[in-house]
Amino acid sequence: MKIGILGVGNIGQIIARRAAAAGHDVKVANSGDPKTVAPSVLETGARAEWTKDVAKDVDVLVLSIPFFRTPALRELVSALPGETVVIDTSNYYPGRAGYYAGRDPVVSELDQGQSETEWMQKQLGHPLAKAWNNILSETLAQKNHPKGHPDRLAIAVAADRPRDLELTSELVELTGFDAYHTGSIEESWRHQPGSPAYCTELKASEMAAALAAAERSRLPARRDFAMGILEERLKGGTSTLPPGFIARMNKAIY
Repeated sequence: MKIGILGVGNIGQIIARRAAAAGHDVKVANSGDPKTVAPSVLETGARAEWTKDVAKDVDVLVLSIPFFRTPALRELVSALPGETVVIDTSNYYPGRAGYYAGRDPVVSELDQGQSETEWMQKQLGHPLAKAWNNILSETLAQKNHPKGHPDRLAIAVAADRPRDLELTSELVELTGFDAYHTGSIEESWRHQPGSPAYCTELKASEMAAALAAAERSRLPARRDFAMGILEERLKGGTSTLPPGFIARMNKAIY
């Protein structure tokens, strides 16, 4: 499979390394010169490209950049062939109170209940799949397991088109997690921030109940409350949290 990855932060770099290690043809790009991509991202065979080139001639394009930066990719994404699978990994954290205050501009459609990826799909002018948004980078890096392992966790995958679902699920599986189909892009709000399925380290057998328990009207308040806790916890210059802290906090709140 030919894969392009835009963004080599905590999530994008792990996907790049594992996809390349599995034998896929992987190109990555950050927001600048390819020479600035860390060697560790390329150590299993991925290669660095300019942003304008990373989406050329690929089967799958993974968007692993902050939510507010994604609409700027419209020209690049809307020009892709219709069959290209484009995967959104982002989450919306509007500029209110809490740890991510000021990160994303407030979007009225999202505040009124539209799913984040449904809105993003309209901004980019191309069908999207949704994956890797409901897993912490810490979990993705440290808790991958082979298929059938009793401790293997699940990652939510939403898609409207069969090809999108198939290729996205294949990539999720090779990163060491079960791909759990959550339904349509319209219904992907069920694994957005504030939901029981969001970054709570669930197995596939636990996903259905978590998705069903999601209450759309409660998500923003729960999301913002969790961010407030992180802000308070990290005051005074503390830059790290105990291992597993965020997953445990999310389980308690969501």
